[in-house]
Amino acid sequence: MHLIDKGGRPAKHLSQNDVIQIEALAAMCTKGQIADYFGMTEKTFRAIEQRQPEVFTAYRRGKARAIAEVGSALYQKALDGDIRAMQFYLKTQAGWLEKTSIELSAPQNNAWTIEIVRPEEISKKPQANLAGN
Repeated sequence: MHLIDKGGRPAKHLSQNDVIQIEALAAMCTKGQIADYFGMTEKTFRAIEQRQPEVFTAYRRGKARAIAEVGSALYQKALDGDIRAMQFYLKTQAGWLEKTSIELSAPQNNAWTIEIVRPEEISKKPQANLAGN
């Protein structure tokens, strides 16, 4: 098959050193930001990923390694008893939910009562009287 030269700029090619940089940058940057770093558009960067599979692989590997490192640190904090880390981990990894419900009672003596119920405070339900009584 014979390729026809249609003119225009030659296709950009990233070196092996560039690929190594992409893997490192992937921990902190989006594809658009990496494209900016190399002085190209995101569209060009994505075209390079298509032509050079090692670029795509480096980006995915760098992103995955960063997620694994941060996830490991979060997991260790949760194991060490950090309540916020425990809650975040369980919400994102185990599907736990925190629900707050609001109950509205029928008016008594021309005043509505709103009751806010939080899961951790089921036994002590605070009430607010909107009429100020």
